[in-house]
Amino acid sequence: MRVVLDTSVVVAGLRSQLGASNRALTLVAQRRCVPLVTTASFLEYEAVLMRPEQRLATGMKERDVEGFLAALASAAEPVELNFLWRPQLSDPSDEMILEAAVNGQAQAIVTHNIRDFQSAAELFSIKVMTPAALLKELKK
Repeated sequence: MRVVLDTSVVVAGLRSQLGASNRALTLVAQRRCVPLVTTASFLEYEAVLMRPEQRLATGMKERDVEGFLAALASAAEPVELNFLWRPQLSDPSDEMILEAAVNGQAQAIVTHNIRDFQSAAELFSIKVMTPAALLKELKK
């Protein structure tokens, strides 16, 4: 399954080993789903994960974050933005996630903020699901 992971899912997956977000990251590591990334979305992952408060919460040092990002990059499929669809969403910072999904022909956007993406995702026929819903979908 080709998915775009919202930054909130990546962060939650590293902050807790018990949740669905962490299991979603495990599915990526196992190559059971392919994360689609643009340069902008990947740079956002890096910027957020490198924040001191995030590293404190995850217990990761800068080199640990770099190692995680390298592993994520090796599992990810890069997406080139041929078309910008802005504005579609109420939160401008979510636009890059939608653009990665549309340009990369994702099957789903995986996020904790379903409501923020729902109307635009329906317009482009992309599923919007929580990490828990992704796990259920991949069990089928």
